[in-house]
Amino acid sequence: MSSVDTAPAGAPAAFRPKTTNASSSSRWWILAALILAQLMVVLDATVVNIALPSAQKALGFSNGDRQWIVSAYALAFGSLLLLGGRLSDLVGRRRVLIIGMTGFAAASAVGGAATGFFMLVVARAVQGAFGALLAPAVLSQLTTTFDDPAERGRAFGIFGAVAGAGGAVGLILGGALTQYLDWRWCLYVNVALAVLALIGAIRHLPPSERRPAQIDWPGVVTVVSGLVAVVYGCSEANTLGWSDPVTFGLLIAGAVLLAGFVWVETWATAPLLPLRILADRARATANLMMLISGIGMFAVFLFLAYYIQQILHFTPVMAGVAFLPMIGALMLTSALATARMLPRFGPRWLVTTGMAAAAGGLVIFAQLRVGSSYAGGVVPGLIVAGFGLGLVFGSVMNVATAGAGEHDSGVASALPNIGQQVGGAVGTAVLNTLATSAALTYVRGRQPGPALMAAASVRGDDTAFWVAAAVFAVGSLLAAVMFRPRPHPSDRPIGYVAGLL
Repeated sequence: MSSVDTAPAGAPAAFRPKTTNASSSSRWWILAALILAQLMVVLDATVVNIALPSAQKALGFSNGDRQWIVSAYALAFGSLLLLGGRLSDLVGRRRVLIIGMTGFAAASAVGGAATGFFMLVVARAVQGAFGALLAPAVLSQLTTTFDDPAERGRAFGIFGAVAGAGGAVGLILGGALTQYLDWRWCLYVNVALAVLALIGAIRHLPPSERRPAQIDWPGVVTVVSGLVAVVYGCSEANTLGWSDPVTFGLLIAGAVLLAGFVWVETWATAPLLPLRILADRARATANLMMLISGIGMFAVFLFLAYYIQQILHFTPVMAGVAFLPMIGALMLTSALATARMLPRFGPRWLVTTGMAAAAGGLVIFAQLRVGSSYAGGVVPGLIVAGFGLGLVFGSVMNVATAGAGEHDSGVASALPNIGQQVGGAVGTAVLNTLATSAALTYVRGRQPGPALMAAASVRGDDTAFWVAAAVFAVGSLLAAVMFRPRPHPSDRPIGYVAGLL
């Protein structure tokens, strides 16, 4: 007899789940709670970036150390996501969701109260670890809550819009909190979000089954070590260079460990990542698309944010607000694509078109110069890129999680997040190295001065935008080739969008 994840004995009636199955009205309250929980994870990918200068000044750490405020979170989050997904399946989605939200909020409070660099880095790493519990539990709960095809399309459209736009929202929120309150509020804000999400989760989430914990520890060790080595190696390339023995050694070690992980999973009795999940062609393709999107998307946020602040001289708040055209286009197209277009056309042409449009947006950004204007140079690219990413995110997350089965929903839900995080970490390292090299080449042999440095910065940004555009273009071609024109009958998942059945 399986045990059930329930509220603690003696908890107030208002905080007990009503039934074992969410009612129609409760499902939308559950969606609201899941969106708040997802916002905590997504916002922290960018909200802290805009607060870094103020945090550095307050705590007195060096330029060389500041990358670890971001990297500590990414390393813990990306490397532990598969374990978080498996724990969600084994322990119960509701319980893992509540533990993840509570731990994430507590780590955020500690980080906000940090008195030194080490305390802040540790808090960020713990945030990432609890985020690795939280993210797959959120998406898994979403997948199992909305099993009606019509409701599923609407829910994933809203959720995809939030997930896709959350990074840009983080820039706006980070700028406002830093400028008008204090950089510490970029971390404290998670506590407020967690309280609201916890009330909704405890009140409305139905109990979920808990199975005897069987954890594939060899798989945990190899995948965590492999992902840490890859992400850490890419981070080190920023300072040491790609040819440095340390960078090269870490990347080779990461590749070997990840290959070892695949081998371990082929014979494990309770694999951390059941390879049958990726045996589905549509699901494997969807996860590859999320990896590619992560590489290119971070170029938009990172390099365009620097361009807007350093070249156009926008304040932190206005720099965040400047991304609103992209947020609006992304949210609109994500909701429409998943609810209306995915059932009719399937993922192949939506993702292919979305990737091509995102590439077009990056090409527009690559035309920016020192004298370009926001309205004429930046806004068109934001709208085109937002349109493309909106088509991609909702469709890809729907396909990546659909039909995984009750026992595999947590792991299947972790994979898109892993793709986005690893893609973002690798993309940031590679593109930043290329941009820096292009800027240094531009200034070599020229008379130094503010005008030259601004032009060099733009040259580096343009290089990053061109490479990111190429990445999206490759993604568009792969989507056209790898997705089936129409889903095969064997692809039918429970609760998949009706038009794809």
